[in-house]
Amino acid sequence: NGKSVATTTGTTSVQTLRKNERAGGIDFKEVYGKDHADSFLLLESGRADAFVMDGSILAANISKSKNPADFKIVGEVLSVEPIACMLRKDDPAFKKAVDDSIKRQIADGSLAKLYDKWFMQPIPPANVKIGLPISDATKAAWAAPNDKPMEDYVKK
Repeated sequence: NGKSVATTTGTTSVQTLRKNERAGGIDFKEVYGKDHADSFLLLESGRADAFVMDGSILAANISKSKNPADFKIVGEVLSVEPIACMLRKDDPAFKKAVDDSIKRQIADGSLAKLYDKWFMQPIPPANVKIGLPISDATKAAWAAPNDKPMEDYVKK
């Protein structure tokens, strides 16, 4: 109660923040950044007490901050949204090729290795480590790849 919470203008986090504010009966001030870096700056500079956003975006901003140890991703996940590949609607052969490639990478372990490379290991040239372990939601998505729309992931 009474804290300032940042998020990025135009993102689904704006709706998530408002929905949880109403449902939780918590009174907080919403502050908006023009992009994710600006939203993180609101937190880093003390103009916000928290920043609500996708875990990967939070982790990347923390890893690039002046003092990464000053920040931590906390609390329960407020929403789960699928990340998807966008492709032309009327090209079933190309869609099948993309789907088959993703399924092969899941099955042979190469997708897990890529995740580890980009989220758990230092990334050149600055050797910054994002340090975001794979989530249960991502594990579940890899266990059962699908074409479900975002609405199927919304907490009821």
